Amino acid sequence: MVNDQSRYSRLANITRIVNTKLDLHEVLQQVTMAISEEIVRCDSVGIFLPEGDGTYRGFAGKPEMMSGVTLQSQIIDPETDPLAAELIETRKTIYIADTSKDNRPDLKAVGAFQIHSLLALPISYEKEFIGMVFLFDYGTPMNLMQSEIESVEAYVNMAAVAIQNAKTLNQKEKLLMEKQLLLNLTRELSFCSTIRESLKVCFAYLKLAFDDADFAAHIIKPSSAKGGTPIKFHAADGMAEQKWNEHLARMGLTKSYAELVRHAVSQKEPIRTDMGAHQELWLLPMISMGKVHGVVAAVCSSEAAQNAIDLQIPFAQSIIDATAPVFSNLLYMDQLEGMVEERTSALYAANKRVNSVIESITDGFFALNQDWEYVYLNKHQFLPRGKKPEEVLGNKIWDEFPETVDTIIYTEFHRAMNDRVTVRFEAQSEADDYWYEITAYPFDDGICCMLKNIKEKKKYEKELKRLANLDLIGQMAAGISHEIRNPMTTVRGFLQLMMTDEQLEPHAAHFNLMIDELDRANAIITEFLSVGNTRTSDMKMMSLNTILQDISPLIKVDTSNQNKQICIYTQEVPELLLNHNEIRQLIINLYRNALEAIDEGQTLTIGTYLENENCVVLAVQDQGSGIDPAIIEKIGTPFYTTKEEGTGLGLGICYAVAARHNATINIETGPEGTIFFTKFPVESEPDGEH
Repeated sequence: MVNDQSRYSRLANITRIVNTKLDLHEVLQQVTMAISEEIVRCDSVGIFLPEGDGTYRGFAGKPEMMSGVTLQSQIIDPETDPLAAELIETRKTIYIADTSKDNRPDLKAVGAFQIHSLLALPISYEKEFIGMVFLFDYGTPMNLMQSEIESVEAYVNMAAVAIQNAKTLNQKEKLLMEKQLLLNLTRELSFCSTIRESLKVCFAYLKLAFDDADFAAHIIKPSSAKGGTPIKFHAADGMAEQKWNEHLARMGLTKSYAELVRHAVSQKEPIRTDMGAHQELWLLPMISMGKVHGVVAAVCSSEAAQNAIDLQIPFAQSIIDATAPVFSNLLYMDQLEGMVEERTSALYAANKRVNSVIESITDGFFALNQDWEYVYLNKHQFLPRGKKPEEVLGNKIWDEFPETVDTIIYTEFHRAMNDRVTVRFEAQSEADDYWYEITAYPFDDGICCMLKNIKEKKKYEKELKRLANLDLIGQMAAGISHEIRNPMTTVRGFLQLMMTDEQLEPHAAHFNLMIDELDRANAIITEFLSVGNTRTSDMKMMSLNTILQDISPLIKVDTSNQNKQICIYTQEVPELLLNHNEIRQLIINLYRNALEAIDEGQTLTIGTYLENENCVVLAVQDQGSGIDPAIIEKIGTPFYTTKEEGTGLGLGICYAVAARHNATINIETGPEGTIFFTKFPVESEPDGEH
C-alpha cells in the first residue's frame, strides 16, 4: 500500500483531470490506473457502464485485454449475474475474499480469469446508479484491508463525478443542439406557405427524435365545417388515408385508430400504443393557445420508441410545439382563403348573372369613364366599321364616333357627365337610317348609356298619325255628306228644270257646266266617304287575279287613249278575303297615278305573284322619273297632292282600303321609275263565311 501523500497526490490529479478533461474514457482510464497503483495486488480493474437495455458493458479498465478478450466485449447481465444484481439493489461495496466459498460471482468469469478474490463497487451519484467497478488479482487472492477498500471507494466516487460531469456536459451539448435545431425549424417554418409544407418540415425534424419512422397528421377542421368527421388526414409521403390504415393493420394495430386519435384530441396528451411486431404507435397532439389543431402520428420500432421515451420525447414535443403556432396560422389562412374563394365564387357568379342580364338586353349598352373611354360594351352595341367590343375597350367614344361631336349626343353626354344628372333624348343616324332613344345615367366617376333603336316606333307613330287623319276625315265625311248632298241634289234638280225652259235655252251651256261641277263635288264627297270607311263588310274569298282581269279592258282603253303601253301578268295565287269594289277602286287609283307619271310610248306594268308562300303581291310599275325622296313620306296623307287639279284623296283611299284588308303598301322609286307593292297576307276564310 502506498503512503497517504501519494494517495492524496493521485486524488488531486484525478480531481484536476475530472474538472478539465472532456473525454470520459480518458478520465476513467486515469481512475483505473490510480486504483491499480493504489492496490498493487490488483491485476485487473474494470469499469462497466449501462447499455440502455439493462446490461452493462466494459468501458474502461486495466488491462484492456485479458486472455485474448477485450474489456469492451465483456457484458454483465444482472438478470443472470447475482453479484451484479445485488450490487444494483444494495448500492454497497461487496468484497469476496474467497470466490470458491461464494456462489454470487459468475462462474465462467471466475474460471476463465482464475479469480480467487473479488471487489465489486457501485458507481452512484446521489440516488442514481450509473455503473459498476470490479477488481481482482489474476490467480492470487488480494487480501484487501478495509482502508484499501475505502481508498478504492474514494477513486470510484471520483469516477462517479466524472461520469456525471460527462453526462451533464452531454445534456448541455444536446440541449444546445436541440435549441439550434429548433431555431432552424422555426426559420424553415417561417418560409412555409401551406399546411402541407409545414407538416413536411415538422416530420423531417421528428425523424431526428424517432429515427426511421412513418408519420401522418390529422387536422381538425373548423367548427364551421359542414358534415362528416371533424378530422382531415394528411401523410408526409403522400400516402392516402386508406393506405395508411392498411399499413397500421399490417403492423398489428388492434385498437380502433380513429378512437385513439379522438382520445389524443380530448386528453391533449401523448398516447403510446404497442402494435406488436416490435412496432409502436405514438400520437402527439398539436396544441396552440390551448386549442388542439391536430394530432401527429408516428409509427416506429419499439427500440426507437424506448429511446424516444427516455431521451427524445421532450425534444419531439418541442418540435410539435414550435410547429403548432405556424400550423394554426396556416390553418386559419386556409380557412380565410376558403372563405375568400367561396365569396369570390359567389361574387363571380353574381357578376356573371349581372353580365348575362346586361348581355340579354337587345338594346345597345355601354359605360364610359371620366376620360370618355369605353370600360364596358354589350354585344348589341352598334360599332362603326364592323368592330367588336373588345377592339374599342379603352378607346375614347369621340375617336370612334367623330361625327357625333357638336351634336345633341355630345351636348347631352357632357351634361350627364358634368352635372351628374340622368338625361333622355332622341337622335337620328342619317347614315344608318336609325332612330335612337338614348338614356345616360351617371355612375361612380363616369356614365353608362343605353341606346334603344326606335325606328319601328317612329314608323308606327307615322302610321298612327296617318290613321288619325283618316279617322278625322271619316268623321268629317260622315258628318257633312248628307248636309251637303241634300242642297246639292236640290240645286242640280232646279238646274235641270231650268234647262227645259225655252227662255233660258241660251244659258244651257252654263247650266251644263254647273251640273258638271255639282257632279264633281259629289264625287269628291264619295271619295271622302270611301277614305273614312272602316267597315269590312261584303268581303268574300276570291282571287285577286279575277278582279284584275275584270278591269283589264278599262285599263287597256285608258292606256290606248293616251298612246301608252300596258303589260299585265298574273301568276297563280291563293284566294283572299276581299271586297271586290274596294280592291277594284284601289287598282284603278294606282294605275291612273302610274299613267299620269309616264310619257307617251312608255309602259305601265301590272302583275300579281306569291311571295314567301304567305303573301300575295299586287305590283304596279311605271317608267316615270321617280318620286322626290323629300315627299315620299307624305304620300298617302289626305289632301296632300302634287297635281294642280288633284284632291289628294286617291292614294289616301288606297291606303285606307289596304288597311281594311290587313295589307301594306310599300314603294320603291328611282330615276328608272316607281313600283307600288300592295302585299296581302294569305288568310283562311273565316268560319261561317262562304
